[in-house]
Amino acid sequence: MQLQLSTWPEVEAYLARSKAIIIPIGSTEQHGPNGLLGTDALCPEIISRRVGDEAGILVGPTFNVGQAQHHMSFAGTITLRPSTMIAAMLDWAQSLTRHGFERIYWLNGHGGNIATITAAFSEMYHGITFDRAGSNHPPLRCMLRNWWEVPGVMDVCRQLFPVGEGSHATPSEVSVTWFGYPEAVKSVAMTPRIAPNGPILDADDYRRRFPDGRIGSDPSQAIIEAGEKIVAAAVKGVIGDFKQFAAS
Repeated sequence: MQLQLSTWPEVEAYLARSKAIIIPIGSTEQHGPNGLLGTDALCPEIISRRVGDEAGILVGPTFNVGQAQHHMSFAGTITLRPSTMIAAMLDWAQSLTRHGFERIYWLNGHGGNIATITAAFSEMYHGITFDRAGSNHPPLRCMLRNWWEVPGVMDVCRQLFPVGEGSHATPSEVSVTWFGYPEAVKSVAMTPRIAPNGPILDADDYRRRFPDGRIGSDPSQAIIEAGEKIVAAAVKGVIGDFKQFAAS
């Protein structure tokens, strides 16, 4: 069940049985020679939509631009200031709580977002404590879950790609996007086949260290069938994780 494909009476009816919602959140940034720019937003979106379809859970629109300044030397990347992202997340949360939502499960697809998402939660909770003349009303609760950390997911990824998984533009995440969008499959030669590892500093330094955008990975291994297996594991894990959080 998707918020943007629902009518307001349908959302009102959903609220009568549940006060919890999933928000996919990610980034629009380069993902190597064969990975889509939207990978970090598409992965949580693909997983969340299947969670919604299977379990009747409401899924909000994807927050698809995040913290990607270190990728800005690659064409197409879009980034937000941390303060902008925090403000936008706060506005989303306040809009949802105004309608009666009490639990927001943020399914994240980008490691670079984690610090800012956590800071946004602090901003939300500050307002809950101090608004309405310090009434400290029953609080909104937020949960951050990185999709690759959902129970069972990394076990599947390691089985599928024991060598060359790496940390950016991975065969696992590329496979997930290809499963969701098979028309986007691309065959690109990788040189070297497994990219080097190293630190992530500023954007220009990143481009010098990792000229094709990959870090430690070999996404030429990506296949649609692997994406299907990873998504199945993630959907199962998110449903259980979300239900436990919603009931907390």
